[in-house]
Amino acid sequence: MNIPKKPEELISVIVPIYMIEQYLGVCIESILNQTYTNLEIILVEDGSKDLCPEICDLYAKKDSRIKVIHKDNGGLVSARKAGIQIASGQYIGYVDGDDWIEKEFYESMYCAIKASEADMVCAGYTRELFDKSEQFLNICSSGVYHDENLKHIYDSMISEGSFYRPGIYTYVWNKLFKRELLYLVQMNVDNRISIGEDAAVTYPALLKCNRICITDNTAYHYRQHNSSMLKKNNLLSNEILKLKYLYEYMETWAETESSYRISSQIEDFILSICMIRSGGQLDCSNTRCTYLAFDEKYIGKSVVVYSAGTFGQQLIHRLKEKGCCNIAGWLDDDYWEYRRCCLEVDPIESITTITFDYVLIAAVDPSVTHEAVKRLLDLGVSGDKLLTVSVPKEKEGLIRRFLDVEALKTEKKRMGGDIA
Repeated sequence: MNIPKKPEELISVIVPIYMIEQYLGVCIESILNQTYTNLEIILVEDGSKDLCPEICDLYAKKDSRIKVIHKDNGGLVSARKAGIQIASGQYIGYVDGDDWIEKEFYESMYCAIKASEADMVCAGYTRELFDKSEQFLNICSSGVYHDENLKHIYDSMISEGSFYRPGIYTYVWNKLFKRELLYLVQMNVDNRISIGEDAAVTYPALLKCNRICITDNTAYHYRQHNSSMLKKNNLLSNEILKLKYLYEYMETWAETESSYRISSQIEDFILSICMIRSGGQLDCSNTRCTYLAFDEKYIGKSVVVYSAGTFGQQLIHRLKEKGCCNIAGWLDDDYWEYRRCCLEVDPIESITTITFDYVLIAAVDPSVTHEAVKRLLDLGVSGDKLLTVSVPKEKEGLIRRFLDVEALKTEKKRMGGDIA
């Protein structure tokens, strides 16, 4: 692929910024140092109370390519809209203010979108977890998709069939969009959405594409730091309305694409969020959609929880809250990183020193679950002690019923009324 020596087309890079002063300098420097120099860098400072406003203004004085927007805090959707409204580039990309990109990231993305004549380029990414780096690629294979081949993308982009794994990652920051495509999609997103903000852009944008390019580029570095590793133990009920806004918005554009299994993919996507954020405990009293992620035979027994991510943290919290079993251990490959966040997590190998009845594998991605099962079997754990996530047999409509009923209950609580 030929690298253009004198880029002529402008790429606008929008950076939403909120309370990330310790990471912002590295982020901005990585954009300024791009080998593709014809950039418009839009820093959207979303009402930060730290030094982010001053840092933005300082960089704007150093480089004329930088534009700064200072606004009252309105959330990620609002910040992205503010950025895109003043963007003048033919192409637009996003970078989160606590992440960073390798110097050839945008040159590579630009070459891919020009060579393929695509409307949108989807890359992989690299996760940075303290001193550990791990690369992630989309499930959908790299290549250029158009005409009949687009069906391969649309049938699996949100959920590729096995619960739960997306064919294309939801994130907007590892992508490059044609401006006219992104503008229509981004400006149409419901401002109330504060969960799944990326999914609300990525998937409707893909549906509007005539040509899509997928690359194995992993030069975008997603930084997972303490504040993003430690998850708040919010009640799922506190997030029901947010999830309902997201679900209803996604359904509006899914209805126009009935030739693909978009609605069922959205159900998988929302169910995975509910499962992860509830620790697999969708105990919806007064509804017909009570759903627990694991076989209940662990109740009253001694258990080990495998995984310390969001799912694992929420599961540990719910088990302690209910007091329904004895927690004998908590394991994760990244145990050292989680210990640095003051979580009592041990390495996988310590399973050999623990007395337990069952292991609850807190993962929705089947490839992660498969690897966990293999590791534990290799360490001598009996297969009948391993409990993995089970998907409800009759899941069609489950999310709609759950969100409708729970949102009504939440609203009644807020209004001080009785809950039926």
